[in-house]
Amino acid sequence: MCNDYRLMVDVASIVDDFADLKIEIRFGEGAPNLEPREDIKITDVGPMVRTIGGTRNEAELVQRRWSWPGPNKRPVYNFRSEGREFNANRCLIIADGFYEFTDPKDPKKKRKDKWLFTKNDEPIFCIAGIWRETPEVGQAFTMLTMEPGPDIAPYHDRQIVILERNAWADWLDLTVSAKSLIKPLPAGTLAVDQVG
Repeated sequence: MCNDYRLMVDVASIVDDFADLKIEIRFGEGAPNLEPREDIKITDVGPMVRTIGGTRNEAELVQRRWSWPGPNKRPVYNFRSEGREFNANRCLIIADGFYEFTDPKDPKKKRKDKWLFTKNDEPIFCIAGIWRETPEVGQAFTMLTMEPGPDIAPYHDRQIVILERNAWADWLDLTVSAKSLIKPLPAGTLAVDQVG
């Protein structure tokens, strides 16, 4: 499952990408200073976009913790999407890459092989997420997961839900069925490079 992702893009570029889709980004808490980050890990703070008042064309970008404590106190950083509709608290998690790890090809290597997935011809992409408020950590988000699409299946038996650009506004619109938006990307949509 995804436990490490990347975002090297600045706030202005994110705002421009959303503006191209007729979604105006607001900063109710002030524009965050997004440092380029190769590795955003579980319990780190990362940017998420959520609707303002349920409108399709206006959203806010805030920084929140990735994962909330589950009943067993383990972090809930991935959440199965199958059979669920998500009628509240949807969010978009902004990334420009994510990592999967596999057993090393080289038997002498102690660490797992690390693979970076990026979206061909797009500077950023959005992962379908949900957020919630908890007494322990306040507001936090988690990434939805699904069966793997053709680009990820050789590396993992699950994958995060990556939304096509034309579905970003739909994901924020609670009148649109979440189930209708959760689907694998076509083969060849993602590029993969071994980075470790």
